[in-house]
Parts: sequence; structure tokens; C-alpha cells
Amino acid sequence: DKPIGMTSHDVVQVIRKGTNIRRAGHTGTLDPRASGVLVILIGPAVRLSEYVSASDKRYQAIIKLGTTTDTYDADGKVTASKPVDLITEEQFEEALQSFVGEISQVPPPYSAIKIKGRHAYDMAREGEEVELAPRTIKVYSLELLEWAPPEVVVDVYCSSGTYVRSLAYDLGEKLGCGASLTGLRRTKSGRFTLRDAS
Repeated sequence: DKPIGMTSHDVVQVIRKGTNIRRAGHTGTLDPRASGVLVILIGPAVRLSEYVSASDKRYQAIIKLGTTTDTYDADGKVTASKPVDLITEEQFEEALQSFVGEISQVPPPYSAIKIKGRHAYDMAREGEEVELAPRTIKVYSLELLEWAPPEVVVDVYCSSGTYVRSLAYDLGEKLGCGASLTGLRRTKSGRFTLRDAS
């Protein structure tokens, strides 16, 4: 159960030190701002990475309506603010459900994706224009857990490669008020859940 503030690599380093086993790795990066299930393989199990790497993930996302940032999350600079008092729960629910299924998603400019050998986030930080190609992802279900505007809590069940930050951004665009991700907790990675985590 990765705490907020640590990178996935930091967790691997702590486990290497704690177990004195040099071979260790994770099966899918979790942002430093996110907490939750991070599957770690140690010793000979590292070779099983491709079999254990989960294709399906589940998250609890806190989305702030009315605020857009350059990173699509609370770490970024606010690029736009709009009122949200006219958006109803029914409108939100309708917009949310439009993202269920196989959809095309553009990853956030501040992401670890490499463009000609350079990380997109490095280019974005240096003020360069970052153009990332859309990817096809699957969103199996989106469930509104809490409606307390400007913040809403959503359960996101999706395929690997889905950026919940982009989902929040796209949702804000669809509603016309903008949105950003303010909290993220991975509750499931493949068959591993928070109940299995320590």
C-alpha cells in the first residue's frame, strides 16, 4: 500500500534495503501523489513481471470541478477557473457515463512518456509544446461515490495505460467547467487488492 509522496522506484529501493535482495521491481508505476496497491516482485519472481503485470486497475479518484491546471492535477499551475454551481448531479452522471467503453485518450503533457528519447514532463517543464498521440483505452465502469461540488469522488475501473488525470481533464472539458485530479488511490491492480497489501 504505497503512501503518498513516494515514487514507485523509492518503494523498490526501500524493499531492496529491507530484504537485502538486490533483484526487485514493480509491475506498474503509481504517481508519487497517488497511494494504494503497488505490486512488487523480489528475487526470481522479477522474471514473472509480464505475467503478473495487471491489465485492469481500479482507483478511487477525487476530482475538483471548476479548476483546470497544466498538469491536470493539484500540483500544477491553475490555467482556468469557472463556477460549478449550475452543474447538477444528473449532468455530471451523464457526462461521466459517456467515458465508459473503449475510448481514445490523450495522455497528460506532464507524463513519463518519451518523445524522441526525452520525457514529456521534462519538455513541458521547459515550456516546450508537448504533443502526445491519443491511445485507445478501456473504461469498464465509472461510479459516482460522492457528490460534494466542487469535489466529487469517483470509482474508476479501467485498463492498464489509462491516465485518470486525463479522464478528469476530459470530464471537465465535456462539462464546460474544467476539472483536475486532487486525489488518487489505487484499490486494485489485477487480482491484487488493498486487502492483500501491507
